[in-house]
Amino acid sequence: MKTTDGRERGFTLIELLVVIAIVGILIALLLPAVQSAREAARRAQCTNNLKQIALAMHGYHDVHGVLPPGKKGCCWGTWLIFVLPQIEQQPLYNAWNHFGTNAPGLPVGYDEELRYFGPANRTVTSQFVDAYLCPSDVRNAPLSQQMNGATFACTSQNYAVNFGNSIQLQEDFQDVRFGGAPFVDVGSPLTDLKKPGKPTVGFAAMVDGMSSTLMASEVVVGQGRDLRGFSWWGDAAGFETFLAPNSSFPDVLFSAYYCQDGPPNPPCLGTTTALPDNYAARSRHAAGGVNAAMLDGGVRFIKDEIAIPVWRALSTTAGGEVISAEEY
Repeated sequence: MKTTDGRERGFTLIELLVVIAIVGILIALLLPAVQSAREAARRAQCTNNLKQIALAMHGYHDVHGVLPPGKKGCCWGTWLIFVLPQIEQQPLYNAWNHFGTNAPGLPVGYDEELRYFGPANRTVTSQFVDAYLCPSDVRNAPLSQQMNGATFACTSQNYAVNFGNSIQLQEDFQDVRFGGAPFVDVGSPLTDLKKPGKPTVGFAAMVDGMSSTLMASEVVVGQGRDLRGFSWWGDAAGFETFLAPNSSFPDVLFSAYYCQDGPPNPPCLGTTTALPDNYAARSRHAAGGVNAAMLDGGVRFIKDEIAIPVWRALSTTAGGEVISAEEY
């Protein structure tokens, strides 16, 4: 712009400040919308992951006639391993050694190399598998070990399977009040007669209905040494509906050492005689709820405010509850 005497005139300081203020206001107005769009995309990816897991479970059932084990004791594989071929991860499945055991009569530490983070299986459990990770959460690898000069870090995941509405140990599995669960602990690879595992079940046992029984849900990845989401390990492979989604009550871990209580981790404490292991479904989604896959393969977003009797009823396979679709 030229002045009356023909000279070029630039912007005044006040004009520049006004422009900067307007730009700042526009950014402030647009940023929540951008963040909301990004979170919607992350939630959609999370939904797709659960759909892929559900289809993998159906593929496994087609081959074996039952659902995979939720876990084989503490340390010898979880459902994550068994459905690897169904999520196009056959090489990882082939790399897993299935022969570890804690059967009675064997020397202490006999199978250390064959556990989830033993040298025989670190190739698998040091991997991040995209289908097992929700992009709304932060990745973590809470355990690490040295082997042949290299550091291997054992990774955590964002999905767990339905272990029912009671406690993680499923000690009352045969109790009719428990109502059954689609996933169980089958025990050590060689049966310990003092603590036998439970048989896996097929879709025929889901008498409450496939569309109204939970298959899998989200869990958060614990940060630091917190083992929530560390689902190569048996205890973290499942969730229970005793606690509501994203409950303000604490998860109960087998050891207080591996419960790192405080933000960004949700509340937790170590197990006691009165408080056995128990893990809630949790997510980092801003909408206030968790994505969950049903046994029929459908994926639903379950809000935190779901009535706890309904949430618990959704986890049973043969509880006989009557649930309306409008309730969840």
